[in-house]
Amino acid sequence: MLSMNLSGKTALIAGSTQGIGFASAQALAELGANCVLIARNEEALKLAIAKLDASKGQQHRYLVADFSNPLNVEAAVSGYVQNNTIHILVNNSGGPAAGMIADAKPEQFLAAFNQHLICNHIITSLVSPGMKVAGYGRIINIISTSVKIPLKGLGVSNTIRGAVASWAKTMANELAPFGITVNNVLPGATATARLENIINNKSSKTGIALDEVEKEMLEEIPAKRFGQPEEIAAMVAFLASPAAGYVNGTSIPVDGGRTGSI
Repeated sequence: MLSMNLSGKTALIAGSTQGIGFASAQALAELGANCVLIARNEEALKLAIAKLDASKGQQHRYLVADFSNPLNVEAAVSGYVQNNTIHILVNNSGGPAAGMIADAKPEQFLAAFNQHLICNHIITSLVSPGMKVAGYGRIINIISTSVKIPLKGLGVSNTIRGAVASWAKTMANELAPFGITVNNVLPGATATARLENIINNKSSKTGIALDEVEKEMLEEIPAKRFGQPEEIAAMVAFLASPAAGYVNGTSIPVDGGRTGSI
């Protein structure tokens, strides 16, 4: 069995104070990785750091940056990588607001493009030189199953997620010769604050009761339940490990079977 041990590796996890991002940090720390959390809320970062496993001597840190401001993200990460190597990068950021694509404003697309694709690209460009020197790199993008099939009522998100997936596939081809893999994890309906917001938004716009909206969503999932952040994080942990060294350029749904494609 190939190793899942991440001792001696350092992981940079974006959007890591809650939800899938925090669960991913927990999973990577449990495998021995040093975790660098990056998000905009410093107090939340401090609380998250304190909850991470450090039983193997890991040293966890955090960076403060707002992903609505790519230059702010660039400044935070560039300062860190001057003296430190990142072996694992988890690109993760809160999704765009729900809404029909016909109603979307141009500025909504631009904001989402900056927050997701541009910030992903900036961070990847900053950490990949160190990965090349180390001969080990794992870039994991948390996207959405809309990469496979667009989701109703998520017009801006569907558009930007597809752009990120194509960017990732291209990057995977270019970085593979250096021992660096690039893969996408596609969460389905997962019990996070974003799912709660989507349910609340649909209920308020349609007048359908919250429990009925939730019931409709569950009917679309063969597993008949929402996923847990820890279940998404388990895939992140695998892709970050030496065991996944030959998995590259993929988009893997973790959705209880909801996505209607092979």
